[in-house]
Amino acid sequence: MNDTERLLDPGTLYLVATPIGNLGDISARARLTLSTADVVACEDTRKTGKLLELLGLRANRLLLANEHTELAAAEEIDRLLAEGLTVALVTDAGMPAISDPGQRIVDYLLQQAHRISAVPGPSAVTTAIALAGFPVDRWVMEGFLPRKGRERSHRISEIAAERRTTVIFESPKRLRATLVDLAEVCGGERRVAVMRELTKMFEETVRGRLDEVCEKFTDLVKGEIVIVVAPKSQTFVTDDEITRAVELVVARGETKKTAVAEVSKSLGVQPNRVYKLAHDD
Repeated sequence: MNDTERLLDPGTLYLVATPIGNLGDISARARLTLSTADVVACEDTRKTGKLLELLGLRANRLLLANEHTELAAAEEIDRLLAEGLTVALVTDAGMPAISDPGQRIVDYLLQQAHRISAVPGPSAVTTAIALAGFPVDRWVMEGFLPRKGRERSHRISEIAAERRTTVIFESPKRLRATLVDLAEVCGGERRVAVMRELTKMFEETVRGRLDEVCEKFTDLVKGEIVIVVAPKSQTFVTDDEITRAVELVVARGETKKTAVAEVSKSLGVQPNRVYKLAHDD
């Protein structure tokens, strides 16, 4: 029996990542966990039921665990785990507890000394960061911004000063307003990437300066939205600047490998871009 086929451990809560759009992204381990767990706790029983049907799976029992029922669900899951049953926790898409219900359940069950395991998989956060093309050595997840008021202004001001790549989730109805607010506070020259419908048929990624991207989203759009904002210090670096920086490091007696790592970090550009220029004879 390999690891994928291993039976679930009794009395364990499994956090199961589900597809964010493309059903083909479900893992073999996630399929096994969802089909064999005694209970599947989910954000929406209808949506999860439909997902399981499309995957050709059937849950033994569905338990509602959304933002309104999270505490009650945590208490019920506590009872189930104490009886030695297994519970799989999912949300509508992605990894539970990441800007979705689940964090309070995890916290509650940890306090009750229950075992919790994760079945990793699709995540809009890491997918967006990988696609954005911004520095990924340090990044921060903002989730959904407040819709209005002082707290929204404060959060956007923090993003403007942030020296790490920032990930924001947004409703398509508020995308335009959020981009305009970001451009006003961060400056129109700040780089941004807007991802829509990640992994789905009509997936779209728009990259550029905030002032440019604002003009591309003047009409209402549809679908799930992720906004990735470049760090404050992130500015466009030319190929000549990168090449010269590599030459200076090599002139100190360092290897090209060391030069690539050092220049990538100091200029805030992708290592593969620096590597290509460093070896472009």
